[in-house]
Amino acid sequence: MKYCAFLRGVNVKGTNMKMAEVCQVFKNAGMKDVSSILASGNIVFSSDKKVEELKTILEKAMSEHFSYEAFLFVKSQEEIEVFWNSIPFEKNENFHIYGFVGIPGVEKVLMEEFKKAAQAENEKAEIINDLFYWQVPKGSTLDSTFGKVLGKKSLKDQFTSRNVNTFEKILKKF
Repeated sequence: MKYCAFLRGVNVKGTNMKMAEVCQVFKNAGMKDVSSILASGNIVFSSDKKVEELKTILEKAMSEHFSYEAFLFVKSQEEIEVFWNSIPFEKNENFHIYGFVGIPGVEKVLMEEFKKAAQAENEKAEIINDLFYWQVPKGSTLDSTFGKVLGKKSLKDQFTSRNVNTFEKILKKF
């Protein structure tokens, strides 16, 4: 079965991960057809193992190899297709659209945080098929009130986010 692993913390201070090295860690852990998407911690691979087992194996391998506490989320090709096909916002050159990958239920936590945050004009969030999507004006992602939530230590092992264009690139690799 084909999967994509979304790594969180690829740019953690001191880890300095190169995607070729990350791919090798995946291969050494028994994954097949391993390749990376961009330099932001998206690894496509094949395996006969179940998602829960893959998460445990790969987090342990990454943690040991790079000497940091690895968090990753493994999604099947079918799940990525649902993610891509469920995007609730129209593409617009003035906005970024992000999709959030994480543990079950994190979309509700993210929506609560979004509702509490001050929003820029046309900044929006929606949950579709238990997936959280966020539209934010370009240039204000990290400065937005909700954007600051993304770095909360209490949420670090619960989700990671990607620009939705990344999901399209992942699907092309399958």
